[in-house]
Amino acid sequence: MRRDERRDRPLRLFRQRTRAGRSVASRDQCEHLEAAPTGITTTKTACEDHTPDDGTTVHLRICLTCEHVACCDSSPAQHATAHYRATGHPVMQSAEPGESWRWCYVDELLG
Repeated sequence: MRRDERRDRPLRLFRQRTRAGRSVASRDQCEHLEAAPTGITTTKTACEDHTPDDGTTVHLRICLTCEHVACCDSSPAQHATAHYRATGHPVMQSAEPGESWRWCYVDELLG
């Protein structure tokens, strides 16, 4: 398992499915993934919550409710998950170039 996948379950599932040649999306889609917009992009290149003491940013995620950009669970600060816990916004999307997979925090499903 790659180092950046250890704490980042969505990333780990995405890469496992990609390596196996399987569909990225979970078989069952929840109401949150079905309701979330698709094709959201951002020009932001940094975590909006990061401070110099937070360590490195590994990957970026974008909230599909408010378009807040935060770092993933592979990053020491885990701001994307903290954003979900603070707001209840259920779905984020990878903001990494070439990736458009989404994650529902509530149901723990890839979309």
